Amino acid sequence: MLPDGEGWLILSDLAEHLGLRARTELLEWIEAGGLKVISRIDTKPKHHKPFDQSDLLYFARSAETTSLWRLAIQ
Repeated sequence: MLPDGEGWLILSDLAEHLGLRARTELLEWIEAGGLKVISRIDTKPKHHKPFDQSDLLYFARSAETTSLWRLAIQ
């Protein structure tokens, strides 16, 4: 990445809702990579899965947020 460049990461927080990863871990990995978060844009899913109560992952999918993380060099 160029010194004044940006990296964009699109990531769902589904793993957090399933207990597979904590938000603090993600932020630590970003920092350990020599990067910093300059902004984040969130959106909720528009597909049917978050609303399907018969889905075994309904509890997690209904709370899921997908984010665009804008990253820059520290």
